[in-house]
Amino acid sequence: MTNVTSPSTAAPAASRHAAEYEGAVTVVSRRTVADGVVSLELAPDSGAPLPGWRPGAHTDVVLPTGVTRQYSLCGPPEDTALWRVAVLREPDGRGGSRWIHDNVREGTRLRVRGPRNNFPLRPAARYLFVGGGIGITPLLPMMAEAEAAGAEWSLLYGGRTHASMAFLPELEGYGDRVTVRPQDRYGLLDLAGFLGEPDPSALVYCCGPAALIEAVEAHCAGWPPGSLNVERFAAAPGAQPADERGEQPVEVELRASGMTLTVPPGRSVLRAVEEAGVPVLYSCEEGICGSCETAVVEGEVDHRDSLLTDEERAAGDTMLICVSRARGARLVLDL
Repeated sequence: MTNVTSPSTAAPAASRHAAEYEGAVTVVSRRTVADGVVSLELAPDSGAPLPGWRPGAHTDVVLPTGVTRQYSLCGPPEDTALWRVAVLREPDGRGGSRWIHDNVREGTRLRVRGPRNNFPLRPAARYLFVGGGIGITPLLPMMAEAEAAGAEWSLLYGGRTHASMAFLPELEGYGDRVTVRPQDRYGLLDLAGFLGEPDPSALVYCCGPAALIEAVEAHCAGWPPGSLNVERFAAAPGAQPADERGEQPVEVELRASGMTLTVPPGRSVLRAVEEAGVPVLYSCEEGICGSCETAVVEGEVDHRDSLLTDEERAAGDTMLICVSRARGARLVLDL
């Protein structure tokens, strides 16, 4: 799944990029955990410990095809020998999940980058978790941490069918804290009944399809600011990439590289930088994963991403160059 966090609750840049690692891994376990969902356990080829991570983190999986996709880490965070991810086969996706399902087996070697956390679990007395489909994956380690901390918590988990819902045996151990509601049996999730009235002591964490997130956002509109934390599979409604909005040419100085580029209308800053031969990490090209986040030295940014916090946008010292652009005629970047 691709990870996207609500701009009002995203992790600060320092925690998003802490302890980033890149290296080769081998698939040591592949299991089918639901219809169309496989769980992969990845071990580092070096034998060295993997970096630690906290619930909500994801890793970039770099496929031999050159495609990079982001998947939530859903195993125990304290396990530095293995990272577990789960991949939903998406027939109408961009091909990454289909390649994994068709080609990845035990013994397959891949590359990973990360971890990166755009969806951190913050301390609270009470948690309400809402998962839809493969959106259960980032919530699994969150529930384990909440349980270990002695916090009050509950999960409402929906999916198309019972068979399509991953990790159900794992969730059974939590007893009545977990409510499983496949849509073919129960219809749409009873969000009003589950969420109840606004609770200042509680945090709501939701991951799933756009329709579910929009419904949860509507139910939480009256909750205290910061109560709702969401992670999306795609860019937030209304977010527009650089080539889908009317715009003017932008002069972009790459301070560290000693060059200045003119980025024409319809071209992203990322593409212009890449074509100039300046290396930069990127993956989603939708403003959702944070891989291409770049420091801004001068200039006002037209933020079009679905990741940065309101505070980060107001500060104006960072931007996602795959989608965001300049409000004025010039930007200076630390590239």
